[in-house]
Amino acid sequence: MAASVRPRRSALYMPGSNARALEKARSLEADVVIMDLEDAVSPDKKEAAREAIGAALAEGGYGDRELVIRTNGLEGPWGADDLAFAAKAGADAVLLPKVEHADQIWQAEEALSAAGAPDSLSIWCMMETPLGMLHAEEIAAASPRLGCLVLGTSDLAKDLHALHTRDRLPFVTSLGLCILAARAYGLAVLDGVHLDLDDAEGFEASCRQGLELGFDGKTLIHPKTLAAANRIFAPSGEEIAWSRKIIDAHAAAEAEGSGVVLVNGKLVEALHVENARRIIALAEMIEFRESNG
Repeated sequence: MAASVRPRRSALYMPGSNARALEKARSLEADVVIMDLEDAVSPDKKEAAREAIGAALAEGGYGDRELVIRTNGLEGPWGADDLAFAAKAGADAVLLPKVEHADQIWQAEEALSAAGAPDSLSIWCMMETPLGMLHAEEIAAASPRLGCLVLGTSDLAKDLHALHTRDRLPFVTSLGLCILAARAYGLAVLDGVHLDLDDAEGFEASCRQGLELGFDGKTLIHPKTLAAANRIFAPSGEEIAWSRKIIDAHAAAEAEGSGVVLVNGKLVEALHVENARRIIALAEMIEFRESNG
């Protein structure tokens, strides 16, 4: 299940046990809503959280936002019930925590199929441990259901004994391994959260770095960070104009029997046109979403 080209600029975690938060998500400008059954839900509220998420999904009203349920791990007491619930809840994807081996994905896939999950239900993987980073390629190649790798840099920092620095140098190797694995197997890949909600400048710097590294978007823990993430991870006006220009120029060159063309002194080949079409498709989807709410 190679990742479709669709906006994933902002992926907002929402606690599954908070019905008001799930209601509010219908009006927020998040491309992805991650309804959380794991870290954001205390043990005594796991069952109630499933019920709240089920009711919210049944009611609908989320437009074309991508809806994801983060489950608890299968090795724990709630994971199996979470997957059985998620299989038929109506979400677009399930997000598995702390994935370290391909067999965790195979077990989840088997559980989802046994519970009657549709073929369209994607599996996303939290990449948040050193072992997960070292097995990123194995994980990315594990299943046709796989759609996205999601970085969990908070847990990763703990395991690495690393610091959250402005330049994020302690995480560069891990981020790069996941991006390489995701792109090698046609998956989406989302950057980890920025924990300091009072550090707007640092948050924007983190988003810009994530964009430069190749991430599709940023996972978020508060709605007030949505606007910046959406702005930074969207194609700029200059990118859109340039993409249209090289698509048109390359098409004209092909019509004249040439596969190579110079645009503003820059060599344009088929690979540039492929990326330009991706950018235009993404920009058009963002425009449609923003005009339709």
